[in-house]
Amino acid sequence: MGLELQYDEGQTPLDEEEKEGLLIESVTTRGELDEVEQRNIEEAIRWTIERRRKFTASEILTEEFIKLVHKRMLAGVWQWAGSFRNSNKNLGVDKYQIGTDLRMLLDDCKFWVENNTYPPDEIAVRFKHRIVSIHCFSNGNGRHSRLIADIIIEKIFGREVFTWGSQSSIRSSDMRATYLNALREADRGSYVNL
Repeated sequence: MGLELQYDEGQTPLDEEEKEGLLIESVTTRGELDEVEQRNIEEAIRWTIERRRKFTASEILTEEFIKLVHKRMLAGVWQWAGSFRNSNKNLGVDKYQIGTDLRMLLDDCKFWVENNTYPPDEIAVRFKHRIVSIHCFSNGNGRHSRLIADIIIEKIFGREVFTWGSQSSIRSSDMRATYLNALREADRGSYVNL
């Protein structure tokens, strides 16, 4: 039958080759895909929690760690989990620029941390915004960027992870619209709402 997906605003469509990387043949709808991805992501979150020791910025802010977190999030669902995308998308940098742009972001963030350039929350949110705009992976970039921001704020700075709106009584479709608007504001340099 194949995987038939409907996309909401802000979601990046998968091409046919990427869809062929689905590891669970019984998944055919967006709802089923969301469910199996969420189970995997919860395992990745549990993995970060179990790693109690405080990481240094130099351990977290590496290409290897960025890929490892994505792999932990989606390895049970996609064969390409943890690998940079091989196709261009409706957003993000050109596929050939991913490695270079990510290295620049990682170096920038190390500088921000070492020099207290911004408050810890802003460092994590700026990192989240830039990595999602690079769009390193075929799928899961928004969720990955939020988890990486949580890792930065918790493991590097010893602070509580962000709620990302989970404590809100606003409907999820309204919350998504608010989140996308906050991303657009961050594109213009204002990180307050993000």
